Amino acid sequence: MNEAHNPDAFENLAESSRNRLLEADRLRLARRAFLGSCSGVGLGAIALAMLESAARAGESKSAIADAERLGLPGLPHHAPRAKRVIFLTQSGGPSQIELFDHKPDLIKWAGKELPESIRQGQRLTTMTSGQAQLVMPSRTSFERYGQSGATIGEWLPHHAGVVDDLCFIKSMVTEEINHAPAMTKFLSGHPLAGRPSLGAWASYGLGSENRNLPDYLVLISKMKRPSDQPLYDHYWGSGFLPSRYQGVKLRNAKEPVLYLRDPDGIPREIRREMLDGIAELNRIKFRTAGDPEIETRIRQYEMAWRMQSSVPELNDLSDEPEETFELYGPDSRRPGSYAANCVLARRLIERGVRFVQLFHPDWDHHSRLSSWCVARCRDTDQASAALVTDLKRRGLLDDTLVVWGGEFGRGVAGQGKWDSPEGGRDHHPRCFTVWAAGGGIRPGMTHGATDDFSYNVVENPVPVRDFHATILHLLGIDHERFSYRFQGLDFRLTGVEPAQVVPQLLV
Repeated sequence: MNEAHNPDAFENLAESSRNRLLEADRLRLARRAFLGSCSGVGLGAIALAMLESAARAGESKSAIADAERLGLPGLPHHAPRAKRVIFLTQSGGPSQIELFDHKPDLIKWAGKELPESIRQGQRLTTMTSGQAQLVMPSRTSFERYGQSGATIGEWLPHHAGVVDDLCFIKSMVTEEINHAPAMTKFLSGHPLAGRPSLGAWASYGLGSENRNLPDYLVLISKMKRPSDQPLYDHYWGSGFLPSRYQGVKLRNAKEPVLYLRDPDGIPREIRREMLDGIAELNRIKFRTAGDPEIETRIRQYEMAWRMQSSVPELNDLSDEPEETFELYGPDSRRPGSYAANCVLARRLIERGVRFVQLFHPDWDHHSRLSSWCVARCRDTDQASAALVTDLKRRGLLDDTLVVWGGEFGRGVAGQGKWDSPEGGRDHHPRCFTVWAAGGGIRPGMTHGATDDFSYNVVENPVPVRDFHATILHLLGIDHERFSYRFQGLDFRLTGVEPAQVVPQLLV
């Protein structure tokens, strides 16, 4: 008889549940407290997202965990240079003109109309399409640093100390001119929500080396002032992949995950029995419904159970020497800050987490560029450079890929009055700069070039899809052989347009 319709099976489960409730009564737990503890487990599990691979019938729990940790059969396709990724996502579009892409001749064009031969009829946002396109030179001075001679703006003094470890890609190109579609494409390869993010693809293909933490973790900066820039969940979502591969967002607070601690008055063994009972009910439901998300639910409970010990240890920075906080800067002591998240990212990859993504918002400087961009640089400069230094001295940089960048760049024309302290820059998709380090990336080089106005790429353009193909290659994955069938189609991160690995970026 089908177990789902077997009265004895349900009677046995009911009897087991009654026994657990009686035990709870003997521990003098109120009914409301007991139900609250159940709710806490569920909310904690939801907060931890959908995390582990599907089980195969008849396999032991340890065998399942081992298979899930190793990812898909046949992957990696070739020997990886990078075992893990830290993606420092600067949301809003940092200005390449102030930070990396030095254009000294712009001073000759100050206040003059941008030549049509440069603009070439390219579209503008509605924020600047009605105003004259008057050139605003860089608000910063530049110097060359290191043996590589990379140009760095004065607002990033700590970057100057690690330029020979970085690879600057000054010829990134996208087609999207507004934030949400541009960031969605930058992170998932497609401008519309619904595709898996890069981190979800990595989790799906490669799994993780750590059973006690998710494959893919997301850290969002806690800003000193409120940010009005939204960060949508689909930026780290799993799209049409099973939901266990989506990024797990940690809270930017002293306690990064809620509901991990056992409720007061409930011994750990009672919590374990409760989880076992819930798992058994879910297995019965799965055998009748066949919904893989039910198995995901089982696994998220189990991950929550294991994280009860792993997360407090991870978040306890008392074992970090004073030198760590001096390296990352004073803000690294503030929970949720970008600097603190950089320290946490290093601790996560030390524990085998596959993909860690930091989000730092508020780079959208349509006005007051000289003050707001300086503030964002102050938030991120020292910690970003420190992360590279820290990984290098610990021997982790060689097989850890670090990426820094946003969804697009900023335009050369001033928004508002070009010569006013209130002036800013509008979105610009036709060229922007990202940098990468470690994990098989060639250090101390600059790839690609833009015209004299930092408006168009004139040498070695790198579309987003080529950038993704290169990241997958460094992880040991051939992007053309890495797909997922959904609604009758084989989807790839790099899409259907031709994409290629950029060999010049590789060691």
